[in-house]
Amino acid sequence: MAAGAPAGDAIPDAVRRRAADGGATDAAASTGTTAEAFAAGSPDAGLDPVDLVDPVDPADPDGAPQADTADDHDMTAAEAEAGAAAAAGAVASPGSVEGALARREGDRLRFVGAATRRIARGIDLDEIVLGLCRATVPTFSDAILVYLRDPLPVGDERPVGPVVLRLRRTDRLRPIDDLTGAEGAGAAGGAGELDFSQLPMVGPQGDLPAAELCEILPGGALAEVLRGVRPVFASSEGAQEALPELLGAEHPVPRGRRAVLAPLRGRRRVIGAAVFLRSPERPAFEQNDLLVAAQLATHTALGIDKAVLYGREAYIADELQRTMLPHSLPQPTGVRLASRYLPAAETARVGGDWYDAIPLPGSRVALVVGDVMGHSMTSAAIMGQLRTTAQTLAQLDLPPAEVLHHLDEQAQRLGSDRMATCMYAVYDPVSHRITIANAGHPPPVLLHLGGRAEVLRVPPGAPIGVGGVDFEAVELDAPAGATLLLYTDGLVESRLRDVWTGIEQLRERLATTAQLTGLDHPPPLEALCDDVLDMLGPGDRDDDIALLAARFDGIAPSDVAYWFLDPEETAPGRARRFARRALGRWGLEELEDSVELLVSEVVTNAVRYAERPVTLRLLRTDVLRCEVGDDSPQLPRQRRARETDEGGRGLFLVNRMARRWGATRLSSGKVVWFELPLPGAHDRR
Repeated sequence: MAAGAPAGDAIPDAVRRRAADGGATDAAASTGTTAEAFAAGSPDAGLDPVDLVDPVDPADPDGAPQADTADDHDMTAAEAEAGAAAAAGAVASPGSVEGALARREGDRLRFVGAATRRIARGIDLDEIVLGLCRATVPTFSDAILVYLRDPLPVGDERPVGPVVLRLRRTDRLRPIDDLTGAEGAGAAGGAGELDFSQLPMVGPQGDLPAAELCEILPGGALAEVLRGVRPVFASSEGAQEALPELLGAEHPVPRGRRAVLAPLRGRRRVIGAAVFLRSPERPAFEQNDLLVAAQLATHTALGIDKAVLYGREAYIADELQRTMLPHSLPQPTGVRLASRYLPAAETARVGGDWYDAIPLPGSRVALVVGDVMGHSMTSAAIMGQLRTTAQTLAQLDLPPAEVLHHLDEQAQRLGSDRMATCMYAVYDPVSHRITIANAGHPPPVLLHLGGRAEVLRVPPGAPIGVGGVDFEAVELDAPAGATLLLYTDGLVESRLRDVWTGIEQLRERLATTAQLTGLDHPPPLEALCDDVLDMLGPGDRDDDIALLAARFDGIAPSDVAYWFLDPEETAPGRARRFARRALGRWGLEELEDSVELLVSEVVTNAVRYAERPVTLRLLRTDVLRCEVGDDSPQLPRQRRARETDEGGRGLFLVNRMARRWGATRLSSGKVVWFELPLPGAHDRR
């Protein structure tokens, strides 16, 4: 207290009001509001800023404490509270002063506890910074500026360029003139003080109260303060030069104990800084407030460190899950495909569910849906290995049951506890048939063109990874216009319903959707997938979901021509005649020369190595596709023939003239195929 100042003038209005309202009470009445508020666990719920600071003599315009030690400042505050009690008719005593000190320190501890809890509630970066701002304004400070490194380092990453701080967030009270009128506004805008009316609320557009970017100069004042880790007053020797460097030379810089500069240090390095500000209408910071600022800065920095690491892990998880699933589905002939994938929850971004569609020789397509146990990176990694294995096995054109058998062996090689369910189906658009094998997976649902939905009777089988079990495949009709739905158990099973109840609900949902669309045409495939996912309720997302829908269009028998050719020297000539006859029947005479040349080259190569009859098939869809099969497993390879070679140019011609071509090894040999665009069709090569 300044010498000669009357005791009553040193009592803030808030303290005087509490003393007047309480009548003959002791000094405890002055801190009851604060204690009750912090006991409720909210650092800024209805608290007046003066509740947590010590009153100072208004004769000191800077509001600086009269002594450098916290004890002297606390004694002044205690005397003021005792004076408030005396003004209300009570007698101040040494016990009441000590009680006021204890209560005030208890309030500080409760504030730190409530503030750190609020900061700790944040998961991502913005939530943590927002928690710091809302916890400190207005209880601890009137305004706050939070700077963070840009970009924020992750883990052990070391910056390769200059260290730059970016103003991440600001928060403040209402402008001073809104609180105290013109007199208060004039005091706020005094020389050397920060004009708090310039501090914007979070969100609106306007000039920033400080520089948005600040480059930390090696060996500069700001670098030294940040390296020191401990919060400092604006009046300290280092902060006097560090604050202008941080806030910008063109912005007003607070002086005295109206500002605290607190470095934000994570586990390995400084990641930013926070500036706490108080207006001249409020008592300045005291020595113990540096400890409070240090606690807030430490919890915030550690929380930001964790948020950055969590963000990196979430990014890795998203990338892993994205790369494990197909980027896009193929567009095989005779079938249309659509898919969906939903993670189990925001905190479980990866899982073991997958789907796939693999084109096979003969215009067939393999449809795969699987589910590895668990929702971890390990589950996703195992899923990726099983998916790759399934693709490799599918390219060998193995039967569905044989594919599941090899997947079971692969899962056992990965570990004794690596288990998964899988549904593997092969659709043939020429025969309009589908072959399905199941390994402990929920049965598929087939939606017919007339609107009837049925759960297919497929042998359940044992999950992959059990070992020592046989898998059984069934062959079913796949009529044109029907839609097959493959899914994982997350779609039909949850804590609120068992799997068979969910399957029945799915069947009813498909039937209802088909009736709303019309019985004479199937519902749009993408809209059907969205409608199926809409059946999920709030409590139904216990597991991730993979969904694969296939609309069977098929290939009409009139668009297929098929022949067997004996492996003789006359086979290429017969193949040319058969192809010419089929092209004439389809009205594709413009392609006769190209098709005859390419068919002759491919059949000649097949006859050279085949021991059994060679197959020739032409398919007319949106393209003209030719397939030549033989019993030799050796795949042809394109090579550059020398000028003296009499052969070796067949595949070179195929590669130059065909839109696409390829060779696939089968369990009984191989198939070489090529495609040509139809006359008038757009060549998408």
